[in-house]
Amino acid sequence: MKARLPVGVIGVGALGQHHARHLAGLDDVRLVGVYDSDSIRGAKVASELGTAACESLDALLARVEAVTVAVPTSAHAEVGIRALERGVPVLMEKPLAVTVEEADRLIAAARRKRVQLQVGHIERYNRALRAAEQYLDGPRYIESLRLASFQPRGTDVAVVLDLMIHDLDLVLHLTGSEATEVRASGLPVLSPHLDIANARVEFANGAVALATASRVARERIRRLRLFQPNGYFSLYLATGGGEFMRVRNGWQPGTGSELSDVVERIVLEAPEADALALELQSFVHAVRGQREVVVSGEEGRAALALALRVSDAVRTSPLAVTTH
Repeated sequence: MKARLPVGVIGVGALGQHHARHLAGLDDVRLVGVYDSDSIRGAKVASELGTAACESLDALLARVEAVTVAVPTSAHAEVGIRALERGVPVLMEKPLAVTVEEADRLIAAARRKRVQLQVGHIERYNRALRAAEQYLDGPRYIESLRLASFQPRGTDVAVVLDLMIHDLDLVLHLTGSEATEVRASGLPVLSPHLDIANARVEFANGAVALATASRVARERIRRLRLFQPNGYFSLYLATGGGEFMRVRNGWQPGTGSELSDVVERIVLEAPEADALALELQSFVHAVRGQREVVVSGEEGRAALALALRVSDAVRTSPLAVTTH
């Protein structure tokens, strides 16, 4: 058996602490330490998981062969490049960076050092998506709805980069095409940045996506609907369930009097699994050379670039209000 991979976590706040917890439980990983700019928080998480709280970022990087990064988005480029320049593979939480230029610097550093750069678009591992995968056949029309209640954490960026980017990554992945036109509207409500936004994206292959994201909702919803020539999917990302309404073989327009005469309902089910655990395990496999990274730096850059186009479209829309 191979020795366990020495891994560290940079940033153990609301999300990073879960990175550390899952990594500590993986059989082929040795969580050798964590680092957080808040030394008290770092020490607390390290104590709970039986690992070391490193006194500096360099001290952690000297001990590991891979890291996950869950620091504020504004620090992604600086922290990620420091790790990559030392030849340490990085799993970077989404969004990859604040700007496309920063994303390019991260990608260039990973290429230069020939190490993995994976981006934490966790919805790629969603149970509903995993169940639908075998039936997907070029969705042409996509609707996403992502609503969350207000939380001060994450408001350092607009809701497009905080929440909608999850769905923009999925849309890019599912269509496999380049966005040609973006129209959007939105406004800030409880923060200085956009708190609610709606976007319409058209793609070179003719596909269309409508995405809505809000972090000022009273209820939490994560829903995705996909339409393709042979039927449509309703995917409930929050619960991991869904259904595929598939046109019955041999059905002809004008025949049948009930919906059930036209389509068959396929309940979508996939094995229960924690999406974050799957993401972290896939990163470990990539570092070991057992597979390619699931969401590459280039794919993370594409999602970021589209999210920034949406934000720009909001600012130039007729309904635009002042945002920062």
